[in-house]
Amino acid sequence: MNTVWIIDDDRSIRWVLEKALSREEINHRSFASANEALEELESSSQPPNVMLSDIRMPGESGLTLLQRVKTRFPQVPVIIMTAYSDLESAVSAFQGGAFEYLPKPFDVDQAVALVRRALEQSPHQEGAIEETTVAPEILGQAPSMQEVFRAIGRLSQSHATVMINGESGTGKELVARALHRHSPRRDAPFIAINTAAIPRDLLESELFGHERGAFTGAATQRRGRFEQAADGTLFLDEIGDMPSELQTRLLRVLSDGNFYRVGGHQPIRANVRVIAATHQDLEERVRQGLFREDLFHRLNVIRLRLPPLRERREDVPILVRHFLLRSAQELSVESKRISDAAQKYLQAMPFPGNVRQLENLCHWLTVMAPGQVIEVADLPPEMRDQPMRESPVNWVDGLGLEADRLISTAPGEVFDRLTKEFERTLIRRALTATGGRRIEAAQLLGIGRNTITRKIQELGMDDDRSPPGDSDQES
Repeated sequence: MNTVWIIDDDRSIRWVLEKALSREEINHRSFASANEALEELESSSQPPNVMLSDIRMPGESGLTLLQRVKTRFPQVPVIIMTAYSDLESAVSAFQGGAFEYLPKPFDVDQAVALVRRALEQSPHQEGAIEETTVAPEILGQAPSMQEVFRAIGRLSQSHATVMINGESGTGKELVARALHRHSPRRDAPFIAINTAAIPRDLLESELFGHERGAFTGAATQRRGRFEQAADGTLFLDEIGDMPSELQTRLLRVLSDGNFYRVGGHQPIRANVRVIAATHQDLEERVRQGLFREDLFHRLNVIRLRLPPLRERREDVPILVRHFLLRSAQELSVESKRISDAAQKYLQAMPFPGNVRQLENLCHWLTVMAPGQVIEVADLPPEMRDQPMRESPVNWVDGLGLEADRLISTAPGEVFDRLTKEFERTLIRRALTATGGRRIEAAQLLGIGRNTITRKIQELGMDDDRSPPGDSDQES
């Protein structure tokens, strides 16, 4: 009979999973700690068919449990659960041989479906967990970021070429570094080059190096980035801007693994993993004839999409806390906190510069905000004064954000300005719906015809003309 072990110190999580598995008639056992499960595992000759384990628990961690299980029973699928959704946990889980990584809070039906899939399949991942240092700025609880973490974990034993797509400031180089750090090439160099930042007449030499005397000013032999990255990873940022002639040379390197220095005649072997990144739509550039289609397919073996910050607004609070703490450490000052109102205000902002813009803002606030608690009024003027360009979750939240903005920019006028704008909006919408007929508009709003006439006059809306023949009186 299939048996599923649930290991979690949170009794409510155990209870929910127990009920869900019972409904599906899946046999199960529960343990409040990894230590309990390990004791049972040691005394039992028959392991469970599937294990669901939390990571952080009193005593031994879920990752230690995973390591022990994989050492003795490598065929047992282990699903790792955690409320601490970070890259380190995801990568460690996959490197340790986890079947899947399930961030909390999770959908119960999704968890049961995952258990069923684990019961039907046998994993082929083995290996020990290793301590890794992870760039802490790769944080995220949003589902889209969890997918990125999972992908990095799955690629941890791969040499595959990866294409990273994402807007400016989303952290493409951070992800590239994480892919390298969690790869078999981790002990070799990671070399990054922004192909858009180097003049095209120097880019070839920058990538492939040159021989002495290859051109005017080439007084000595120079190793290019491909040689510097030998046995490691070469990160080509903004690959979409690479000149066409260099696209041809890069394709040749990726195809046959050899290249020549500028002015050289001896081929050099390129044992390098290439990770490329761009903010552009490469498929569109291929259609426009600006990017080689064969190179695109060479680079596009595995694609990762980094979501813009506006698609992961739930991550703004944890990123703000992290950046404020780091800025405080860099400046040797006490870390500042952000108020709920300011936090909601930031969550509703579009942030065209994405995470990089948010990081710069937090550094500015660490230096410029007068108090220890950051309020809306402490934000830079250009952020306080601009209206929200993207709608918040609902109109009440939007009203609250606008109130916060006016409290900081127009104290003493908030109630009057918002009340008038509220009434003006309702009347204008009703008049639009009725073609400007005030009596019908009043009926839609549930107010008297005299009230709507008075309000139109008080709010200075007389210029909103009514159709000919319309009047304030019933006809």
